[in-house]
Amino acid sequence: MNIRLSTLAAYKTNLLLDFLEEKWSLKTKEKFIQKFTERLKALESNPEGFPKSEVRPELRKLIITKQTSILYKIAEDSIFIVTLIDNRQDPDSIEKEIKKHFG
Repeated sequence: MNIRLSTLAAYKTNLLLDFLEEKWSLKTKEKFIQKFTERLKALESNPEGFPKSEVRPELRKLIITKQTSILYKIAEDSIFIVTLIDNRQDPDSIEKEIKKHFG
């Protein structure tokens, strides 16, 4: 399956990578990229193997790290990553963000 990122997911991923490098180090950023890549491979091989999101049941949640997850949906021939979230984030703010960008 092909994995696609929404504009929102790409934007938030770039923000996170910039933050990790600025606040922590290039090594921390590279470790996150490696973990992100590994988790996407797991997602690609088993897209339905991850739980449904509590925010929106049509989305699934893939944990990347203790702090970060992605919300995605499965289309016919692809996996569409809707957004990247901070696991400590209020579910209402996640829902508002998704509504703002996707209706």
